[in-house]
Amino acid sequence: MERIAMEEAMRYERKRGWIPEDVSAEDRGFDILSRHPESGTVRFIEVKGRAGVGPVALTSNEYKTAERLRTDYWLYAVFDCATTPRLLPLQDPVRLSWEPIVQIEHYRIEPQQLGGGT
Repeated sequence: MERIAMEEAMRYERKRGWIPEDVSAEDRGFDILSRHPESGTVRFIEVKGRAGVGPVALTSNEYKTAERLRTDYWLYAVFDCATTPRLLPLQDPVRLSWEPIVQIEHYRIEPQQLGGGT
């Protein structure tokens, strides 16, 4: 789904007359660096692809990058990648009401429970 979404996003940028570059392998907090050839304006684009329609999540790195870049950062949500891809471009996605997802990083036990404490 991600490959289809990236292809759709790159196609969309080229159609707009911009020059997109795939930087997804560089872990920069976005997938595409797109430049307007005349003005030099830059878009930092995170692409999320879904087979149908479903929730979209940003990693901590993506969200922090979006917070830093604000209006220069775009989220391209590509729905229906399994059939006919539909791209929804959103500028400054941190302005939306994101719900933080908390994940367990560690489990802890007290020494008394191990039989080694008083």
